[in-house]
Amino acid sequence: MSESPPAPAAATEAVGAHPDGNRPIESLNTAELIRRGSEQLSTLVRDELALARAEMIDKAGHAGKSAGLFGGAGVISLYGVFGLLTGCVLLLARVMPDWGAAMVIGALLLAIAGLMAITGRSQVKQVGAPVPEAAVDGARRDLSAVTSAVESRKNR
Repeated sequence: MSESPPAPAAATEAVGAHPDGNRPIESLNTAELIRRGSEQLSTLVRDELALARAEMIDKAGHAGKSAGLFGGAGVISLYGVFGLLTGCVLLLARVMPDWGAAMVIGALLLAIAGLMAITGRSQVKQVGAPVPEAAVDGARRDLSAVTSAVESRKNR
């Protein structure tokens, strides 16, 4: 990428800024303060959004991997459960008719599924919203700093 050439010295002197752009705040006029504040606010917002995006990408990556692993474990365990259930039905079929053994095992499984659904629903309610906590905390700190700086500037 090519860098833009530095501004000529006459252009920086025309607006009354030092070449490094770091004059004391007390010596700046209102227009310069507003311009500088607008630039800094824009940079701050961009940085906070970048932090939130990076945090959400990281969380989404971990969530995706976890979901894939849980899904794979669920499929494999389903085959294992089918084998165990078949064994339970065949064992009960020794003491009652085959259809009765299948009905008992089916009813037991439905009861277990109902309990799991109730427990899962209560867990989902505890999760809350997926919020990028570090970015939100940073934005709150930045807002507090800007507010206190504006207040101290007014009190001068």
